[in-house]
Amino acid sequence: MTILVTGAAGFIGHALSAKLLARGDQVVGIDNLNDYYSVQLKKDRLADLAADGAGFTFHQVDFSDAAALGTALKGHRFDRVAHMGAQPGVRYSVTHPDAYARANLVGHLNILEFCRHTDGLKHLVYASSSSVYGGNTKLPFSVDDRTDRPVSLYAATKRAGELMSESYSHLYRLPQTGLRFFTVYGPWGRPDMTPWLFTEAILAGRPIKLFNNGEISRDFTYIDDIVDGVVRALDQPPPDDGKRKAGGSLGPHRLYNIGNNRSEPLRKLVETIERATGKKASIELAPAQPGDVKDTFADIAAIDQDLGYKPTTPLEIGIPKFVEWYRSYRRL
Repeated sequence: MTILVTGAAGFIGHALSAKLLARGDQVVGIDNLNDYYSVQLKKDRLADLAADGAGFTFHQVDFSDAAALGTALKGHRFDRVAHMGAQPGVRYSVTHPDAYARANLVGHLNILEFCRHTDGLKHLVYASSSSVYGGNTKLPFSVDDRTDRPVSLYAATKRAGELMSESYSHLYRLPQTGLRFFTVYGPWGRPDMTPWLFTEAILAGRPIKLFNNGEISRDFTYIDDIVDGVVRALDQPPPDDGKRKAGGSLGPHRLYNIGNNRSEPLRKLVETIERATGKKASIELAPAQPGDVKDTFADIAAIDQDLGYKPTTPLEIGIPKFVEWYRSYRRL
């Protein structure tokens, strides 16, 4: 198959592309290489993909620019699209709302338009987020729970993307699967996320901040488990059979949680990094940050039942793998 991967220089996009290339698919990757975090890290991910051989083609393009997107992809034919690109980050959305409107609203619409005009396209799989559950306090989060109380603009844009996708599945019968990711970590991860930030600080002997006075828990999900779920989704488009899908759609559109199916305290993450690094953390307690939720926990019953998804990597195994990669990448 030939698969378009947006955000191919990003954390999940890179890992997904590597998995698809390894099984023999042709991958066309796009990314605008913005400076939200290290551009060099993104370039290093692309170099890693290019080393896999001739199956990978890359175009630097911003998918929020419809004309540029069309020009870059002219002449390509795709069987599937994996739309992993987005403007991430809850806290950044408080200070840079325009970036989220461009990438997550206009950009998502542009991908939908591209897909509906692409002959022979069998499936669009797109990245959503656990943040859509917003102010919900019932745990674990189910795809049938309310998602109309976002506590950050980032969450609002990801839920808006899901709603736009639902309209396109209804109007154009475009088969789609939206994946709500839960706190992804692992090798080649994002420098703005807690596992990287804590590992970096602990190894450097700097203090780490535990927001909400450390009273936070997350469903930490290892990158290989995330990619397994994405590939399972790509390979199994939803049928257009009029039956209710996960998330409630009667069209060819479904929504799944992809998590590790366990909610673990932030302090456990710190302890696991301490063991992996062999160094003790210096901890500072801080108040909750705007847009943050207290706890996340993925109910994965729907994706397990439909696609056979079962995460296999606990924090105690995943964090040492990340720390080992981090030391190698930073040459520590």
